[in-house]
Amino acid sequence: MDKTLGYLREILSNYNDEHHSEGRRLFRKVSEGKFTSEGDFVRHLSQKEIEFLNDILPKEIMYAKEELDEKRAHELNEVYELLF
Repeated sequence: MDKTLGYLREILSNYNDEHHSEGRRLFRKVSEGKFTSEGDFVRHLSQKEIEFLNDILPKEIMYAKEELDEKRAHELNEVYELLF
């Protein structure tokens, strides 16, 4: 699995409960998919999935920066930029 998608899968695991059906669906998609890159993954997203990621990624990127995890922030930002 692409390193960036590994970071994405890790944060999606936080949204994998009964209150986050879109998060569960995305977690399965990234876990089970055979995506070669984050670009490949983003090309296979529905509009609803994109909206969900647009909602959570800024918070997760900010959290990574607050924790001084610049690598994680950078990798998650790569996905976020591709959503536009």
